[in-house]
Amino acid sequence: MDYSGFFEYFAITIAALFVIVNPLTTAFIFVSLLPRANKQTIRTTAKRSTLVAGGIFVTFALLGSVIFKLFGITLEAFRIAGGLILFGIAMRMIHKGQDEGEEASGEAPQPDGKLAKDISVIPLAIPFISGPGSIATVMILTSEAPQIWHVLVVFLAILVTVTACYFAMIYSHFLVKYLGETGKEIVTRIFGIILAVIAVQFVINGVTEVYLGL
Repeated sequence: MDYSGFFEYFAITIAALFVIVNPLTTAFIFVSLLPRANKQTIRTTAKRSTLVAGGIFVTFALLGSVIFKLFGITLEAFRIAGGLILFGIAMRMIHKGQDEGEEASGEAPQPDGKLAKDISVIPLAIPFISGPGSIATVMILTSEAPQIWHVLVVFLAILVTVTACYFAMIYSHFLVKYLGETGKEIVTRIFGIILAVIAVQFVINGVTEVYLGL
């Protein structure tokens, strides 16, 4: 085995998935969505979102092309749908400064409450962590893997990335610990705007690829 080529593939794979997912950005969005949640809710939501995202990555790494062909789904359609979902969440963040589950977290410290179920899957796991870009990256990396060892590197990259996302979300509240209530609302609205821009870009990319494919 060519060890130099293997380690080069290892570095490229880890870097590619880590950069496109960007755990730091995930932490910023997470703290904007859950500015006042208790520790148990934070841990449960972070754990669920990373497990779901990791499962999605592994599934698409192994069966991505088969799934898309089976259901007649294109990556462009997935990108547009993901953008629309993110845009809806962003509008709620901008207009309300807090999402629906934030109020629920103040009622009872139940980790399986409505909030944890809602944002842990959508929008955190889908489409923010395991979005169209990161899913496409995983599918491309596995399809280009020359040997089984290279496929295992892709799985290692998935593990490293989702683990980084988990800890980034767990400690995300330290980023705004000293901002106060006004600061939290400002952060929520700022990242709501950023999230809206990302969502619009998702849609633009999807529509552009559809147009170019005509």
